[in-house]
Order: sequence, then C-alpha cells, then structure tokens
Amino acid sequence: MGSLKEIRNRIASVKSTQKITGAMKLVSASKLRRAQTAIINLRPYSNKLNEILQNLTGSADITNEIPLFKVRRPEKVMIIAITSNRGLCGAFNSNVIKEVTRLINKKYAAQQQAGNVQLICIGKKANEQLRNHFSIEMLNETVLDNPNFSYISQLADTLINRFCEQKIDKIEIVYNRFINPATQKVVIENYLPVEKLTATHKAKQIDYIFEPSKQTLLEEMIPKILKLQLYKTLLDSIASEHGARMTAMAKATDNATEILKNLKLKYNNARQSAITNELNEIVGGANALNN
Repeated sequence: MGSLKEIRNRIASVKSTQKITGAMKLVSASKLRRAQTAIINLRPYSNKLNEILQNLTGSADITNEIPLFKVRRPEKVMIIAITSNRGLCGAFNSNVIKEVTRLINKKYAAQQQAGNVQLICIGKKANEQLRNHFSIEMLNETVLDNPNFSYISQLADTLINRFCEQKIDKIEIVYNRFINPATQKVVIENYLPVEKLTATHKAKQIDYIFEPSKQTLLEEMIPKILKLQLYKTLLDSIASEHGARMTAMAKATDNATEILKNLKLKYNNARQSAITNELNEIVGGANALNN
C-alpha cells in the first residue's frame, strides 16, 4: 500500500483524467448528432439512385459500351483507406488499418510485389501507420473536419479519369460503416468498375420507358452516383468515428469512477492505519513516562 501522499496524488490524477474523458464524451455526442443526421438523411437518396441504376443496367449490351463498367484483370489496384485524424476512439482506426494490410498482403500480394498497389489515405492515422510499409497518397486532412462535397467530387473525377485511362484497373474503399452509436462495421466496398445488375436484381427489374435512352442516362448518372457513393462513405466514417469515441470515452469515464472508488478505499484504510499507529505511539509513550 502506498503512502497517503502517493494515493492523494493518484486520486487527483484520476479525477483530472475523468474530467477530460467526460468532456470528450459530451463533445463527441454533440458531433455525433450532426454526423448521424447527415448520413441518415443521405442514405434514402443514395439507395434510390442505386435502385434506378439497377434498372438501367439490365442490358448487357449497354453496359459493355460504357468504360466505367469495364472489368479488367486487376493488375493495378487502388485502395482508399478512411480513418480519423485523432485517436482515443477505441479500435476504430486499428480495425481499418488491419483490414487494409490484410487486403494488400493476401488478396493483392502479387500486385504489391510488382509495385502496382496505390493507397490513398483519408485521415492522419492511416497515413501514420501505413506509410512505412506502403506507397501512400495523403489527401487533405481537413476534409474530415469539414466534409465538402465539391472536394469529394473533384477526387471522384480524378479516380474516374485514372480508371478510364487504364492507370487503375480496380478501386476499393475500406471504411467503418455506421450502424448505431455503439456499433461500427468495417467494410470493403467496391468502387470501380461499377458492378452490373445481378441475377437477383434482374428478377425484380421493372420495364420502364426511358427518355432519353438508357445509355445516355447511364453516362450522365454514373459519375454522379460515384461521387455520391464516395461522399456517403466519408459521412459514414465520420459518424462512426464520433460514435466510437463517445463509447470509448464513456467506458474510460466509468473506469475512472471505479478506480477512484478503489483508491479512496485504499486512502481511508491507509489513513486509519496511520491514525492507529499514532495512537499506539502516544499510548506507548505515556506508559513509558508513568513507569
């Protein structure tokens, strides 16, 4: 058992930490409400666009004429990793980094050995952890603090151009999908080439009359859908980050409360023991004087 001074110092330190974690929990909760509202409001629009896309891609002849549907052998691969700029959010960042590392080392090991894997990091944490192992293109980190659709739109245009120019054969995004404030799921989402309609979707396809033609609509809509998809993944990740940090800080605050409880018990025991020893010394001294 430590001295009274040591225990008092530790109690003061834990109280200070508890105030910080409590404040961070409140800040994350406030930011989470805005981020959650943004992603929940965007999802119906995104889902409806995907539903329209599924009906438009019913004809294989049409999709074969559009470069963004062209499936090539993935010799040159790009992976977009979305993490956060700051830590203290549990396993939020490490889960994405582990998944990116596994994806490159297992699925794209041959491409990595040939130097044909490009990695784009959105968020400082991915850049810090992966830059020593892979070639990385770091994006403007402020996009996470202020998600800007125009910036994401420019990035999507760059990715589309690289794919159409055959500088990249396949693009995948690794990020945390927001489920609820306490749950985030790491997903690997295909970005390019655009996936064609599956057999299941074809069974549900409705025969619409289109004006202008399906091909014209696809050529106009696909870039817009890709921009929206990239923007949605960013909003998903931001909402997940705030949810993960709020949960982590809530647990840290609860742990600090439990530690304080134990420390106060130790302090009271140590103080009682010190008082008992002092009383024993006084009684012993008095007895010695009387004798």
